[in-house]
This record gives sequence, C-alpha cells and structure tokens, in this order.
Amino acid sequence: MFDLTDRVAVVTGAGQGVGAGIAEALAKQGAAVAVNDLFDDRAAGTVDAIKSAGGRACVAAFDVCDYDAVKAGMEAVVAELGPIDILINNAGVPPGMGVKQFRETTPDEWRPYIELNTFGVMNCCHAVADGMCERGRGRVVTISSGAGTVGIPLGIAAYGAGKGGGIAFMRHFAMEIAKEGVTANTVAIGLIDNHTDPGVTEHMARTVPTGTLGQPQDIAAVVLYLASDEAGWMTGQTIQLNGGNVTT
Repeated sequence: MFDLTDRVAVVTGAGQGVGAGIAEALAKQGAAVAVNDLFDDRAAGTVDAIKSAGGRACVAAFDVCDYDAVKAGMEAVVAELGPIDILINNAGVPPGMGVKQFRETTPDEWRPYIELNTFGVMNCCHAVADGMCERGRGRVVTISSGAGTVGIPLGIAAYGAGKGGGIAFMRHFAMEIAKEGVTANTVAIGLIDNHTDPGVTEHMARTVPTGTLGQPQDIAAVVLYLASDEAGWMTGQTIQLNGGNVTT
C-alpha cells in the first residue's frame, strides 16, 4: 500500500522541517525526489539524507515565486529524474516572517506572503499540470495552514490571506483536472514543533487538544496517502491536520 516505486516527486521548501520530512518519506516509499529550496545547501542536506538511506534524489533550488525559474527548474527535474508524477507545494514561510498587526503593516510587507502562498502554488501547478494531464496520472498536494481557514488574532493576516488564496485555488484546480486522472488536495496543518528545546514548545502544546505539537512525520503520513494510487477518489479536499485545534 502507498507504493511510489517509479514515481517522480517534487517537494518545494524541502530543505528543512516538514518539507524535509515529506521528501524523505516519499523516497522511503520508492519515489525519486527532487528537493526544492530557496537555498542550495539546505536542499543538498535533505538530498544527502535520502541518498544515505538508499533513496534517489536531486537538488532543485529555485524560487517558486518566479514563474520562469519554476518552469526551468521543473524541466531540469524531468531531464534528470523523469516526468513528474507528484507535486508537493510545501514552501510557505518567506524569509524574515514576523508577527505584526495588520494596521501596522504596509503593502510591501503583504506581498511576500501572497506571492509565496498563492502565486507560488499556482506557478508550480501550472508548470507540471500539462504533463500530468497528458499522461493521465498525477498527484498535487499543497501544505497549507489553519491560518488560511480560520481567523487568528496573532498578527498574521497577510500570511493567512496567502494561505487562503492557495486553498481556494486548489479547489478550483482540482475540478478542472479531475477527469484527466490528476488529483489536487490541501493539508491545512496546525502548530508544528520547530524547536529542539521542550521549554519553548511546552506551553504551545498545552493549547492543542491532543497535548502535542505536530511533527514532520505526522504531515508526511497524510501526504503519502494523498500521493498514492489509493487516493484516486480523493480530490478537491482541504484536510485539517492539527491535533484537534480545528474540527470539521
């Protein structure tokens, strides 16, 4: 089950954290993985981990906000690994992301969140969609956030707007390509453990009904299903994965 042998996957923002966990999980299931990141060295670290475990991977360093770079990057992946079967849109946090109330921000501060989380998703989907549809097979998964589905007073309005735009796009995109054998789904994740010091995360974990923060392997498990042949009847959905913080 969930065998990805002979599949080629691209995971954006996979040089660290959740993206790295997803890339490594896909490789363990047999996929050849192109590891995208804005920084070559981070992508190379994930590639090394995959290869050390016996998997097949390559670095695909490009900015998902730049359509021309995305198109060229995807073409390079195809040349090295073969036609792309799986796209995981994971990149979502622009460098220097902070927390600030919307009234204190300027339009220049909004743009990185929209460009990355809405246009970045659209750029990558556009670059691979024709090939998937022509072959009659494909899986697209966007890693989003609960901030794109519910309001939060924390000071991340622009981030939430970008995530919400990506979620809405994926719903429409899924309907357009459903008859071509290509599925498109979104995973809206909650609080993730991005720290090694339990003292930093303990108070955050107490706000989650399960009492724990999400780990990369928690997200990877859902992605493996959505990327598999077994998920052929699952499309156009937004799955809330958050330890119970948001229920549907």
